[in-house]
Amino acid sequence: MNHLLILARNSLRRRNFNLRPPSRSFSSTISPESNRSSFGIAFDIDGVILLGSSPVGGSPSALRRLYDDSGALKIPFLFLTNGGGLPESKRASEMSHLLGVQVSPLQVIQAHSPFRKLVNRFENELVVAAGKGEPAAVMSNYGFKNVISMDEYASYFDNIDPLAPYKKLMFRQDGHKELRSREDVLSQRVQAAFIVSDPVDWSRDIQVLCDILRTGGLPGKEIGPQPHLYIANDDLDYQTEFPTERLGMGAFRIALESIFNRIHEKPLEYTSFGKPNPFVFKNAEDVLKEIATSPYSSNQGSHHFKTLYMIGDNPKIDIRGARQVLYSFSQTRVGHLAIKHSSNLTLNH
Repeated sequence: MNHLLILARNSLRRRNFNLRPPSRSFSSTISPESNRSSFGIAFDIDGVILLGSSPVGGSPSALRRLYDDSGALKIPFLFLTNGGGLPESKRASEMSHLLGVQVSPLQVIQAHSPFRKLVNRFENELVVAAGKGEPAAVMSNYGFKNVISMDEYASYFDNIDPLAPYKKLMFRQDGHKELRSREDVLSQRVQAAFIVSDPVDWSRDIQVLCDILRTGGLPGKEIGPQPHLYIANDDLDYQTEFPTERLGMGAFRIALESIFNRIHEKPLEYTSFGKPNPFVFKNAEDVLKEIATSPYSSNQGSHHFKTLYMIGDNPKIDIRGARQVLYSFSQTRVGHLAIKHSSNLTLNH
C-alpha cells in the first residue's frame, strides 16, 4: 500500500480538520493498461452511508458508479463499520436493499468479524454472546458450536436479574436458540464472554457479566479466575438519526469495568477489536484484494493497490485508526497521507 488517503465526510457532526487536497483524482488511479483499479475504498456506514436505515445524501448514486453496466465491481470497495449484531450475509442483504446495489457478504466487515479468528480456541467451549440483534447466530455462523445468547443464559438462573419483574419489555431478540437442558447450563463454566454488539439491557448484562467474570464462569458464591472477555469495539459514541451522538459499546465497557473493579480485587481484563485498531485496517486491505479478484469484480488476475481510501466521519476512530496503520507501514516503506473533508459523497470522473 503506497498511499493511504483518508476522506472525512461532513455528516451531522461538524468537525474541524487540517485540510489539504488529495494527491490525485479518482479517475487518474485507474490503470489504462489493464482496466484494473489501482485503488480500493473502505466506507464507514453510520453517518457516512446511512443514518439509521436512511441513506445519507447521494450515497446510493455514488456507490452505483463503482459498478460497471453488467453489475460487476469496477472499483473494489467494502464497508468497514464498528456496528454489528447481524451475520455478514444478513447485513449485506440489508445494505443491498437500502442502497439499490448488490453488496456481497465479503464486502461487509463488522466490528465482530475478527471473532471468527477465535473459533479454534473456543469452538466447543461454552461461550456467552451479548448484544442487540442476533449475537448467538453471529457466533454460530463463525463456527462456535456451544454458544448461548445472554437472553437465554440469564433465563436459566432464578432471580439473577433483580429488576426483571419491573421490566415491561422482553429482550429476547435473538432467534438462535439451541436445545439444551437447564442442568447443563447450570453445571458448565463459561469460558469466554463476547460483547457482539451494543447491549440492550445494560443493568442485567452488567450484573450477569460480573457474575460470570468473578466466579470463574459459573454464577454463584464461588470466586475464580476471570474467563476471557472480548468486546467487538470500544466506541464511546456513534451517530444515529438523533441530532447528537448516542452512547456506544465503549460506554458500556466503561460502566462494566468501573463496577467490576469496585467489587473484585483484580481489575477487569478484556480484549477489544474494531476501529481504530490497526489490525482492522490491515485486514480490510487483505479483504479488498480478495474482492478485487473475486467473481463480483470485473478485475482479472492478481491485484496490487497503489492507494486505499478510508471514508469516515469520526476523527477519533476512522482517521486515527487509518493514520496508525499508515505510520506502521512507514517504518518499512514510504507512505503518503492526504485528508479530504468531503461535504457531499460523490465520485467525479
